[in-house]
Amino acid sequence: MSDLPVETPDKRLVFVYNADGGPLNALRDIWVRVARPADYACALCRLTYGVRGMDGRWRQFTRSLGLPVAFLHRDEFREQFATSPLRDVELPAAVVEDRGALVQVVSAGQMRAAADLDQLMDAVTDGLRRADKLA
Repeated sequence: MSDLPVETPDKRLVFVYNADGGPLNALRDIWVRVARPADYACALCRLTYGVRGMDGRWRQFTRSLGLPVAFLHRDEFREQFATSPLRDVELPAAVVEDRGALVQVVSAGQMRAAADLDQLMDAVTDGLRRADKLA
């Protein structure tokens, strides 16, 4: 993955879950994911988490990207980026934060369309390459 962006302190990749944070929401999300997976609204969670937590392949992938990576819940993202035009972007999503500005690299539609983790990782890699060309 040597052609991905080089890590800089002002730039990070942010994955935003289509779920609110907090312990009660986490329990609810686990229950829905297990009991009624068709009703689960977060494709990012569905693809990257199992009953035991974050998928090891996903963890390794995100660590290999050459950028700091953050994972935010919907409420955390909207609070941290309250003045951003992307504050109300359809979720889940992946955005690059570069000196406070946000660029979407993977949309909710792309995440929903990913049939498996490999397709999601391909979408992230492609999105980062496109975003790097825009910079």
